[in-house]
Amino acid sequence: MTSDRATGEAAGEQDTSRQPDVDPGRAAPATEPLITETRIAGQLRSRTPALAGLAVLIAVFALFPLVFTNPTVTTIAVVTLIFVAVASAWNLFSGFSGYLSLGHAVFYGTGAYFLVVAAKDWNLNGTAVFWLLPLAGAVAALLAVPLGLVALRVRRHTFVVITIAFFFIAQLSASNLTVTGGSSGLLAPVPNWAPATYNNPFYYVGLLLAVAAVALSVLIRRSRFGLQLRAIRDDEDRAAGLGVRAMPVKLGALVLSAFITGMAGGLWVYFIGQAVPQFVFDPLFDLAVVLMAFFGGLGTIAGPVLGALILEPTQQYLYLQQSNGYESEILFGALFLVVILFLPRGVLPTAGEWLTPARLGRLRAAWPGRRADRIAQPVQRSKPPAAGSTS
Repeated sequence: MTSDRATGEAAGEQDTSRQPDVDPGRAAPATEPLITETRIAGQLRSRTPALAGLAVLIAVFALFPLVFTNPTVTTIAVVTLIFVAVASAWNLFSGFSGYLSLGHAVFYGTGAYFLVVAAKDWNLNGTAVFWLLPLAGAVAALLAVPLGLVALRVRRHTFVVITIAFFFIAQLSASNLTVTGGSSGLLAPVPNWAPATYNNPFYYVGLLLAVAAVALSVLIRRSRFGLQLRAIRDDEDRAAGLGVRAMPVKLGALVLSAFITGMAGGLWVYFIGQAVPQFVFDPLFDLAVVLMAFFGGLGTIAGPVLGALILEPTQQYLYLQQSNGYESEILFGALFLVVILFLPRGVLPTAGEWLTPARLGRLRAAWPGRRADRIAQPVQRSKPPAAGSTS
């Protein structure tokens, strides 16, 4: 039912069901305006705690590096914000369209290498390097156009294989090209900042990028473009038959996702100070991003954010605590299997399913009798009479 609803709305489907006759001279029941006003007031009351919580959350993130000044803590925070942006960008394409990409490291590494090479050629350092981030994202988005024109001609399972092939092509190219420094890589410029607050500029730029990625996801999801993406995810053939131009829609989402990912790659390489092929084009990068999105809830707004905020600090902590760095990767592989087997929809959608009966119970208690039924139950549209039947 959800598939038909999304696909129909994306194509501008009109409801042809027969509406009941209404007497123009008959006045509407007096209770209807009261119910409408009460619903609006209830919606405003429900949004107020959400807005207040969002304001508190932004304040907490803004004050975080001022309260926790330990360099190790702020380093983990910077990397976590970068993964929040990347996971949201990946979900913007893969979560909304249903085309799972295992090649976003190509855009991540492209943005990283562009920033290092551009900063070196233009002799930029300090905060001036941050102005290269939009250019790094633009280069990654430009690369996404030919890759998307090739990869998006196939369907989802084959698309995954093609993205993996693109990844290994990019990794091998970076290891052998002179402009990328070969297997030795390139050194990024080192800003001359105070050691006590060295991580703070990276933190606030990462926070701005993460907020921008989440805001872009919200705008797209609420737009007609996002509705078309979800229609493609539900049933691409039906969406195309109803007028959705699948190829341009998918390509546009991929380009936007690559733009954010390229900016994140540029910020990351400037933060760590070196671009090496085996780390810039890391196969574990894509697996980590996919796990974050699946863990929180694929196709949701808050799911990838929650997954990045939980999993990335956990991975960094395990890496610091374990003598063997591969132990954390083994644990994350096991966690991925657990999520796929027992939480296939993610934490947030599963929790929402558990909380829905309790919410409906409170709603029926607040609106006893018929009013509760009218609010709790979805609107049922009358079906048109069958051919040859009499009214």
